[in-house]
Amino acid sequence: MLASCGGSSDGGDDAPPPAPPPPGRGTITAQAAVAPATLPDGSRVQTVTAAQLRALMSDEMEAVAGEPRCNVTTWTVRYRTAAPRDALTESTAAIMVPAGTDTNCTGARPVLVYAHGTTLDKRATMANLADTEVRLLAAMFAAQGYIVVAPNYQGYEGSTLDYHPYLDEQLQGADMVDALRAARTSFGAMGASPSTRLFVTGYSQGGHVALAAQKAMQALPGEFALTAVAGLSGPYAVIRFADSVVSGYPTQGITGFLPMVTTAGQRAGAGIYAAPGDMYEARYAPTIENLLPSAVPAEQLVAQGKLSATLFARDSMPQPQGPTPFFGDHPLVRTSYRNAYLADMAARPCAGEPQACAPENDLRKWAIRNDLRRYRPVAPLLLCGGDADPMVPFFNTTAASEYYAAQGSAPVLLDLDSDVTANDGWRSQRLGFAAAKRAVELDALMNDEDPDAAVAERYHGTLVAPFCLSAAREFFNARRP
Repeated sequence: MLASCGGSSDGGDDAPPPAPPPPGRGTITAQAAVAPATLPDGSRVQTVTAAQLRALMSDEMEAVAGEPRCNVTTWTVRYRTAAPRDALTESTAAIMVPAGTDTNCTGARPVLVYAHGTTLDKRATMANLADTEVRLLAAMFAAQGYIVVAPNYQGYEGSTLDYHPYLDEQLQGADMVDALRAARTSFGAMGASPSTRLFVTGYSQGGHVALAAQKAMQALPGEFALTAVAGLSGPYAVIRFADSVVSGYPTQGITGFLPMVTTAGQRAGAGIYAAPGDMYEARYAPTIENLLPSAVPAEQLVAQGKLSATLFARDSMPQPQGPTPFFGDHPLVRTSYRNAYLADMAARPCAGEPQACAPENDLRKWAIRNDLRRYRPVAPLLLCGGDADPMVPFFNTTAASEYYAAQGSAPVLLDLDSDVTANDGWRSQRLGFAAAKRAVELDALMNDEDPDAAVAERYHGTLVAPFCLSAAREFFNARRP
């Protein structure tokens, strides 16, 4: 990586030796320990065999990921990482180590650092094979011979930070860097033998985190030699995304995501509001900053009156034509706050690059600070998603792609929802995605449900994810020994 910054261009054997991390960051605070997996019969095993992992996979998952080749042992490690105002906190990560007799499972193995998607469950851990994302990650990469390092993120399982720095580019990029440092320290005790090939990927929120990690690693060319990166359905164009939401186009899950965004900004000193009641309605303001992530399901928080499923007031304008679930009674956000944001948008539009935008609204300033159109990727980059995504609009992917191309670093761009006959090497992913979508539509019709609504509900979290991960693996496989 980083021919322009002194590193090798391909992440190969000529990469310089790692530089020591800054004092404290990335150091382990507890020795790595095996995280036993629970099988369907209730038994717990230290290592999941390839056959056992196959039994945990659906037929649909195997069709995308392929038959498992390696046994997988999952470890957990605790390490120090960056916190606001130059402090340190502790966080945890899962490390999946492949083994077995298959040639893909022996010898020096490539390392993949994975950033997971948004979860509101504070107890979530990437060591839990009962979780669909974790199981897909294990099947797609660890069981095919990759050593996988997957941070749980600050504010989640095992973390000492009392909030989650959601979409905070600096802290989340640092967490990925420090998880890899801790993993490298622990590989010997795990019997893991890493090669010089280093890959980074992530889905949804994790797409943003993956690119933040790439940016952070590029600043440390003596320590990290990235081979390739894949951002999958991520919110990269943060200021454009924020402006779109407040303009009247909220997306799925927004009332859960927004409080984590604003709390992250407040804790980082962004001054998004003087008090929560400036932005949030009085019924939510007293607890909103410490509400998410939570061990209590979001639906229950809504039922308790601590969170709303409605973002803006019924009479708040502008809003799209027709019924929408985001405008109604008991809104989360005060109309006065929205109006002030809209006034700043009108006076100081951010239609182009974030560097050319100079808002005065502090939430918009925070969005620009975490917009990932502010660096030039050096390692090969794949950006994948679907252009009908109702949760993370595809303009995030196209805007990032256009910006990086203008910087002389054009990524590979894959829209799963585009022409399946396109001869660009991604036909199998497009065909698989189209078939999966059609299956959802047919199932909905058989159950007298709206097929379009059924696809929209599953589009981001269920339909796109496995096929973008498949594309990422293909992209990486072409660059591993």
